[in-house]
Amino acid sequence: MAQGARRTIGQVTGVVALAVAVTAFLSVAAVRHGFFDLKVYYGALTWWVHDGGEIYDFLKPGTQYGFTYPPFAALVMLPMAYLPWTAAIAVSVAASVVVTAVLFWWLVDPISRRCGWTRWFALAVALCLAAAYEPMRETVNFGQVNMLLLFLVAIDLLRLLPAGSRWAGVGIGLATAIKLTPGIFIVYLLVTRRWRAAVTSMAAVAGTTLLAAALFPDASREFWTEALWNTGRVGELAFVSNQSLRGVVARLNPEHPSTLAWLALVLATLALWAWRSRAAVAAGDEATGLALTGAVMCLVSPVTWVHHLVWLLPALILLVDNGTAAPTGSRRRRVLLGAAIVGYGLLISRIVWAWEKDFTGLDGFLGSNTYVWISLALLAFLPIRRWAEPAGSAVETAGVPQLDQPDRRSPAGQRHRIGRALTVR
Repeated sequence: MAQGARRTIGQVTGVVALAVAVTAFLSVAAVRHGFFDLKVYYGALTWWVHDGGEIYDFLKPGTQYGFTYPPFAALVMLPMAYLPWTAAIAVSVAASVVVTAVLFWWLVDPISRRCGWTRWFALAVALCLAAAYEPMRETVNFGQVNMLLLFLVAIDLLRLLPAGSRWAGVGIGLATAIKLTPGIFIVYLLVTRRWRAAVTSMAAVAGTTLLAAALFPDASREFWTEALWNTGRVGELAFVSNQSLRGVVARLNPEHPSTLAWLALVLATLALWAWRSRAAVAAGDEATGLALTGAVMCLVSPVTWVHHLVWLLPALILLVDNGTAAPTGSRRRRVLLGAAIVGYGLLISRIVWAWEKDFTGLDGFLGSNTYVWISLALLAFLPIRRWAEPAGSAVETAGVPQLDQPDRRSPAGQRHRIGRALTVR
């Protein structure tokens, strides 16, 4: 049998074995939420379109949960009101799977090239591991839109911006108009002085918001004047699923959480993020800029449910990327790959739920906020790599500290971009 055929058989066997192991794990570990959030969207849209009610007046029966997204999100989701419930589920799951596959296709390419894997094999392994990842399985089981938003942002930062496209920023603007929290990527563009992309993203937000206001004036008025400020619609801040800095502070004193302490933590975190993001962009490391901003968004948002932590996926993949780029047998390689394994292991474990009922004491403080500590560690320590530039270029003379060691094994002169080979300096 030819070597290529043996390799293919071995890879197919490995993927099948991994898929079986993940399926067995999910049968035990996965919590079935019955597409709870999708039911909220579907119920609100049906109430609005077919029953004549206002979309922000709808609450899922027996709960306090209603439609919390801006009116443009309602416009994007409007076709759902004309679909059967089962079709809405199928579209939600399929959309998340497709955009995840495309995003991973971009992110794992440097790893597959460096390790000598076929690209389909690297993608298949990544998708199997993602299926076990708690935020991903929560996103799918709730029927959430997290991966769609991450994909819109990634189009800008991984494809359009490095190519110098005049459309760079549109994806971030659309994501922000659908759900406000990706707006931190507009701040990222401003902090890193990509003025044209920042203006484009703000124009996209303004244009889509005005379009929704023109089409749905009553809904827009209600969202911006009432629904946006009704924090009771999103749930309890101290609930263990809230893995943000606000959640950490709230769990210290659920009755009277300190807003001052939270703001101080947010400001310190944003300062660290701004410094590291500017270093990443000056070094030409757009993927790390995406990863750092995804991590800080999870930290500073008042509410970051576990399913929102899909925004940490780029950072975890980049840990593996950095680890495989380090020399074989080196301490750096062991540390980075070990960190990726530990972080991923904790993020599939549901460990924070052990303190769902009682998060008091030192063990409660440390354990109930495990995912926050992971987000902070990724923000602070995810390596930033400098890519090869022509002598005398802006990157070459920027004076940014080199925070990562080069990949000595890659051919000199190759410049890293997503989907291309890692550069050696």
